[in-house]
Amino acid sequence: MALIVQKFGGSSVANPERMRRVATRVGKTADRGNQVVVVVSAMGDTTDNLITLAKELNPNPSEREMDMLMATGEQQSIALLALTLQNMGYKAISLTGAQAGVNTDFSYSKAKILSIEPARMEQELAKGNIIIVAGFQGVDEKGEIHTLGRGGSDTSAVALAIGLNADFCEIYTDVDGVYTADPRIVPRARKMKDISFDEMLEMASLGAGVLQPRSVEVGKTFGMPICVRSSFNENEGTMVREAKNMKQIECDIVVSGVAYDDDVVKVTVYNVNNKPGIASKLFTALSDAKVNVDMIIQSGEREGHNDISFTTGMEDTKKLEELLTKITSEIGAEGFDIDDNVAKVSIVGAGMITNPGVAAKMFTVLYDLGVNIQMITTSEIKVSCIIAKPGSKDVVIALHSAFGLDA
Repeated sequence: MALIVQKFGGSSVANPERMRRVATRVGKTADRGNQVVVVVSAMGDTTDNLITLAKELNPNPSEREMDMLMATGEQQSIALLALTLQNMGYKAISLTGAQAGVNTDFSYSKAKILSIEPARMEQELAKGNIIIVAGFQGVDEKGEIHTLGRGGSDTSAVALAIGLNADFCEIYTDVDGVYTADPRIVPRARKMKDISFDEMLEMASLGAGVLQPRSVEVGKTFGMPICVRSSFNENEGTMVREAKNMKQIECDIVVSGVAYDDDVVKVTVYNVNNKPGIASKLFTALSDAKVNVDMIIQSGEREGHNDISFTTGMEDTKKLEELLTKITSEIGAEGFDIDDNVAKVSIVGAGMITNPGVAAKMFTVLYDLGVNIQMITTSEIKVSCIIAKPGSKDVVIALHSAFGLDA
């Protein structure tokens, strides 16, 4: 008998028919003698609808009240799934994040999980219950509700699996595993049987929407295997785990996948004074405003000035405009530009560590397509380029083929 944590996203429980399908999947897992804890997201577009409703009533809603509101979406899902399982003859109970012992820091809308207190869940499992937990939420030490940010239910599931010392965590999505590229962009993309935590973390952070990056990071830190599967079929999924635990490692594959992200903006701050403390002021202001910065490039000095460029998510555009208008004046910059007509294309693979020439091959592919590279960043196992958005999907297809990933 195993203890398994399963997570189902909003599309998996979007309507009664899909809710019953999830309940059937959960029930089958329990029928095999397993203890089961299920984490679910809000149904379908519930979260977006709640945000729209809130802003109709208050264009500038407080973060606390938004977290109170957002948490209700998952609470609907857990109660409905528990009711469905009970109607099918299973013992089931729903728990909010607080009831499940999910403790967070004090940040609204983007809270981090500090600890899991599993006592209540262990008691319910001992009674033979299937536990349905609201993802995406927890409470601070004062009992205030906090949400974990978009995709936070993945992190909830992995954290609960760790807190319960589960055998593994299953993340059910609308795709049946992790592919070498987005199949909607690259029809010849292949599903991977295994992928290392490091590779998955890079893929997730670079735009592969299968797993939320924080969930992968937490899984890697505590060594919790994560299986990505489809909630719409019984196909074998992709196992994310330490490379040393894989049954077979294909060492001859230099690049494991190609990631694509068009939900990105490139920001350039012009003619910044080239003196100590300027970058600190700029990026401290961004950090204080909870703007997540990705790639950063500083141009060479010219007459005591330089340009600083960085990328961030498109969701922060409005916040950026207000912030940069203020901060550019404070740091003596000439001005700034926000370009949302860009995309990030990346190649990822553990084999890149010991194989020279990978970046050169990537740049050659882009050159052959007549694509100009605006920004570049690298790590041991990835190379990312910011390019113009028009034609960027063709670049993904070409890279996938050039590195021998086509099915």
